[in-house]
Amino acid sequence: MEKRISYGGQAVIEGVMIRGRDHYSLAVRRPNGEIATESSRLSTLYTGKLRSIPLVRGVIVLIETLVIGIQALSRSANIALEEEGQELSRLSMASMLLVSLSIGIGLFFIAPLLAIRSLDSFIASDEASNLVEGLLRLAMFLAYIFLIGRLPDIKRVFAYHGAEHMTVHAHEHDLPLDVEHVRGFSTAHNRCGTAFLLVVMVVAIAVFTFVGRPSLPISIASRIVLLPVIAGISYEIIRFSGAHAGNVLVKLIVYPSLALQALTTRQPDDAQIEVAIASMKHAIAVDQGTIGADDNSGNGITGGGEAPSPG
Repeated sequence: MEKRISYGGQAVIEGVMIRGRDHYSLAVRRPNGEIATESSRLSTLYTGKLRSIPLVRGVIVLIETLVIGIQALSRSANIALEEEGQELSRLSMASMLLVSLSIGIGLFFIAPLLAIRSLDSFIASDEASNLVEGLLRLAMFLAYIFLIGRLPDIKRVFAYHGAEHMTVHAHEHDLPLDVEHVRGFSTAHNRCGTAFLLVVMVVAIAVFTFVGRPSLPISIASRIVLLPVIAGISYEIIRFSGAHAGNVLVKLIVYPSLALQALTTRQPDDAQIEVAIASMKHAIAVDQGTIGADDNSGNGITGGGEAPSPG
């Protein structure tokens, strides 16, 4: 029996990206109301044997999320603004990834460390120092999510995020992919990237506790070098919770992650749900061979959101 594909994705500018078996599909609402759909084949790095190795696959997923996320955001902006600008070069992609990682690590890992180290004389134990640092990191992360969620443009992205989750739920329950059936589901999902980031924050506390409180240069280096380890462990936790979503204990464990998604999702309108459905249908169609990956000929789909039939 063929293994069922676990679809997931992310919200982009006026659209939704859905990751299929070996491609990702993108659906974006044009200014004239039409929904443009297209797909791109994934690198074998994201679909090869490394993807099946525990702990290593978490690092691969993190890299994929960053790279594909930037590509999808860039492409969706071009479509939504009807600007057929030059696509990102490898150098531009690498530069954006480096800047994004530097800001993320600096803000959420290095800054809390420096802040707590300035209070070393008031914190006696290494364990307490790492715990306070972790709580500060978590507080900064939550504050960041809350503040950016107040921006009007981000609110729209968060609504598309909710539409993506609802559409994935409907597909996982084998229901027809239409607005009526999708509307009945929650905007939260166990396998959400927001949940992954929250788990990262918690796992980091445990991992850095083993490091102790060495000199500042070594502590800074550990916050960078151990990130792949933290990502690997966090992904396995998310993967386990997704596979055992019905377990009572798992429900209790993932509740904070689901609650956090109240900050990163919004209730979408019907037009936004239509876009998410179009992306999902397009991804399914590519996986079933109805449409070939890298075939962008479906860019004239009407505002009704009908993606090419999956068959």
